[in-house]
Amino acid sequence: MKDLSMKELTTIALLGVLILISGSFKIPSPIAGGEFQLSAPIAVLICACFGFKRYIIAGILASMLGMMLGMHNIINVLVQMVFRVVAGGTMALLGTNLLTVAVSGPLGTFAARLVLWQVTGVNWMVLTAAAFPGMIFTAVAAGAFYKPAKQLLTKVALLRG
Repeated sequence: MKDLSMKELTTIALLGVLILISGSFKIPSPIAGGEFQLSAPIAVLICACFGFKRYIIAGILASMLGMMLGMHNIINVLVQMVFRVVAGGTMALLGTNLLTVAVSGPLGTFAARLVLWQVTGVNWMVLTAAAFPGMIFTAVAAGAFYKPAKQLLTKVALLRG
């Protein structure tokens, strides 16, 4: 791996902290026990704007910090990493456009629920139903903020135009 510049290291560190902090904000769901984290649409936007490599490194950093701070356990990290690999992988493989940005988050959540089903034994349909409002929110929010986020990050010189 080539040497990373100070700007690159700082950017990845800030993205990791943004993922970690946004994950602590929970939005209530109309389905009991189905609150969802604000970090999902933010994570999708980070991947779309900064690329898979920066996103996955920032995500690993966020998970490590969460475990060190006692905010997450190994099951949380497993679910987070499945989400990151599937959501980020979708954009890495299919390209970054409005459709993949909107679809990648719900695909990542669905894959994470399938893994959670295997780990906990709770029916995957129940897990997915509880996550469904969050999946819709992630698709709408990430899709709506994709172009404005790219424009803003280009204006402040965090992205090349």
